[in-house]
Amino acid sequence: MRGAKSAKWVAGAAIIALAATACGGSDSDSGKDMNSGKADPNGILTAQLGEPQNPLQPANAKESQGSRVLRTIFSGLVDYEPGTGKLVYVNAESVTPNADSSVWTVKLKPGWKFHDGTTVTSKSFVDSWNWSANVKNNQTNSSWFQDIKGYEDVHPAKGAPKADKMSGLKIVDDNTFTISLTGPVSYFAYKLGYDVWAPLPESFFKDPAAAGQKPIGNGPYKFVSWDHKKLIKVRKFDGYQGPNKAKNGGIDFKNYTTADAAYSDLRSNNLDWIEQIPTTSLTSYKQDLGDRAIDAEYSAVQSIVPAFYTKQFKNIDPKVIQGLSMAIDRDTITKTVLHGTRTPADSFVARGVLGYKPGALGDVTKFDPAQAKKLIKDGGGVPGNKISIQFNADQSHKPWVDAVCNSIRKATGVDCVGDSKPDFQADLNARDNHQVKSMYRGGWVLDYPVNSNFMRDLYGSTAAGNTSGYSNKEFDKLAAEADKAKTLDETVKMYQEAEQLLKNDMPAIPLWFYKVNSGQSTNVFGKIVYGQDGDPIFTDVQVKAKK
Repeated sequence: MRGAKSAKWVAGAAIIALAATACGGSDSDSGKDMNSGKADPNGILTAQLGEPQNPLQPANAKESQGSRVLRTIFSGLVDYEPGTGKLVYVNAESVTPNADSSVWTVKLKPGWKFHDGTTVTSKSFVDSWNWSANVKNNQTNSSWFQDIKGYEDVHPAKGAPKADKMSGLKIVDDNTFTISLTGPVSYFAYKLGYDVWAPLPESFFKDPAAAGQKPIGNGPYKFVSWDHKKLIKVRKFDGYQGPNKAKNGGIDFKNYTTADAAYSDLRSNNLDWIEQIPTTSLTSYKQDLGDRAIDAEYSAVQSIVPAFYTKQFKNIDPKVIQGLSMAIDRDTITKTVLHGTRTPADSFVARGVLGYKPGALGDVTKFDPAQAKKLIKDGGGVPGNKISIQFNADQSHKPWVDAVCNSIRKATGVDCVGDSKPDFQADLNARDNHQVKSMYRGGWVLDYPVNSNFMRDLYGSTAAGNTSGYSNKEFDKLAAEADKAKTLDETVKMYQEAEQLLKNDMPAIPLWFYKVNSGQSTNVFGKIVYGQDGDPIFTDVQVKAKK
């Protein structure tokens, strides 16, 4: 998800273990007292957040800001164990496939409650998924339900829905239901850890719009208030029965218009956690924060994406995009402008994900000005001989965008400029409304830890994450065949083969893999532990008791 972040922990035995370790400046004493004092189980954590793009409905967030809040308010069927990637049951007691993984039986842990006191039942999940999939309800992640039988009846390509329920969902009893898919999907249980699969209480359906502003969930925190573009408050739910009960009293998500402003508040202890250190402070933040600085990899890829619906890229020869990719000096930019906080990408798939294959893209992501010029010329050139890269100005993207443009300009003679939007919400709206002029910054974080998530859910013709207008029937066919493989290993291998098609077609230009470059205030007790999505495990964060 997602333009930025929206993800869970990495899972699978063959997945690379990427530990969330911190790097602190040895000359600073600012972090030496992290474990001093006592933790206050009712202390309030303050965390950075941009304005969510959409109302807080489980299927309506394909970006990090809304997802970050939703994951505190709602709990799904499964999650992933930190460090090992083992599938963990949360609201589910079990999720079991039949012999060919085309029918899945879900058994719930009985007695779970929503924040309004009503009981979480099979109907809570089934009604939620049917409503979220229905085309009338305009949920941004509705395509996530397309594996379920009857999806096309509630979400036809054209016209009104033929039904209001998917035929593949059957309630057996209050704590058991079945999911019949259109075909086998060996990794379906992994997908169920994503936000979209959360349950909804009966009150939601009486006024979904109001519920999106004041959500009632079943998660470790209950919603309190939303002061738009300023503050969202959630507080610990004492009746929560999941394995991840909150060790703090709640979270105040504070909105910032720039990364520099957030970092200033972090340093003055007016903010406890920052999403990303601004580029201007990457060389000094470890010295500033000492042991409170974080430098750790997580599973995400930064890219630039052509808007294929524009006149410029509608019928472009992929050689042109390959040439632009080879005109970017990733090694120099990551070492200088980004000060070693990123690693040049060599795949569409992030490291730490099942199916990531080092060097999958071969020479396409290697800097070669001569070959870049040749490919662009052989492909007919860049229409207008100029591109622009859209980005959100509320994070520190401008320095690297300028560096990428300079590299392309010097290597090929193609002009390149940045196209800034004031915040992430405006950036996403432009993408969703097909208003991107040329190219846009894309950052994708795992939703579930299988390579399909970085291909089918991003480049599939009907995928929610596909906002570029890219479509390739051959890739769609390969993805469908991979999903129907008998085992997860076969699925992963087939997607690795599909990646070679994407390499030739270039639906995007991968730039580099992300790292968490963050920090915490002195108000936090101990070291914050991060998930594979780059976010803190908020329920585990402890706040120091005030003296």
